[in-house]
Amino acid sequence: MKKYIVVGAGILGASAAYHLAKQGADVTIIDRKDKGQATDAAAGIICPWVSQRRNKAWYTLAKNGAGYYPKLVSELMKEGEKDTGYARVGALCLHKNQEKLKQMQDRALSRKKEAPEMGEICILSPQETTKRFPVLNDQYGAVYVSGAARVNGRALKQALLQAAQNNGAKFINNTAVLAYTENRVTGVLVDEVAIPADIVILCAGAWAESLVEPLGVSSHVTFQKAQIAHLQLEETETSEWPVVMPPSNHYLLSFDGGQIVAGATHENDVNLQDTSVTADGIKEVMDKAITAAPGLADCTFIEMRVGFRPFTPDFLPVIDKLPGWEGLLFANGLGASGLTTGPFLGLQLAKLAMDHEADIDLEPYSIKVK
Repeated sequence: MKKYIVVGAGILGASAAYHLAKQGADVTIIDRKDKGQATDAAAGIICPWVSQRRNKAWYTLAKNGAGYYPKLVSELMKEGEKDTGYARVGALCLHKNQEKLKQMQDRALSRKKEAPEMGEICILSPQETTKRFPVLNDQYGAVYVSGAARVNGRALKQALLQAAQNNGAKFINNTAVLAYTENRVTGVLVDEVAIPADIVILCAGAWAESLVEPLGVSSHVTFQKAQIAHLQLEETETSEWPVVMPPSNHYLLSFDGGQIVAGATHENDVNLQDTSVTADGIKEVMDKAITAAPGLADCTFIEMRVGFRPFTPDFLPVIDKLPGWEGLLFANGLGASGLTTGPFLGLQLAKLAMDHEADIDLEPYSIKVK
């Protein structure tokens, strides 16, 4: 039986490990739980269908990622994982301009034939919009997409990891260093002890560069810091409130018991040791949150979470063999849509590792040699 090692237990690595273990593979997951992991900080909106991004390869991945969630969550529930952090609550895509709302609706409707899971798509008046999310600015109308969902990154990752371990995977909380001979990766070293593997799957996010550097190659992965606010609306039940996508690049989503998440900053030129919460970050997130939803002004501030979103040079995820090396698969660069694409991409990564046919053409996500 082939042995697989997954390095990195964010949403991508956790999904790959789960899908491998579910097929009966011998899987070891290694993660050192660095501060700033993107999945631990993130709360995701699963609604790619209204995006204006023109990159067809990204949309293919995001559309399939959104469509895969119901099946995955159903499987995890059967595995005994009741808390996946996922719920289909719909989305409100806000704008004050009626023509802009009509354009959003047309874009969504044009994509519905290939994504029927989108559900109902309609334009709501400001009054109808605030009825669904009562703390919103009453000047916004919205395009409502009933099939959109929210997901708690920490909860989903933990469900995937626990299900993987229930299916026989082993988890090691430590630092892994790639072990290699000539042009083949043979496993990893943990505390200088060799753990052999037929295939190592590297899902190290923003930390990938330091792992592949000894091989004489570059991952070309950069990253962006995100600060995300967690708030509490007292004596308010928010479990069925839809996710909110304002005209800016920020967002609002709610969970059970009055929990509200507002995000997020997009900070470049930072280092991986800078997990600080800054006054400027708090101000940016809260100013935009309260502009979109003035009713949040009286909520209780709980915490800011910090994560590093990994990006590739063309802002498209990669999933491929590392050029020039055998025994090593590399996947990275999920960016701001990591919770949308991660579980589905992890499934494809597991299929690639086991020489099974992928569900989509993976060529657009290959590593481009510089």
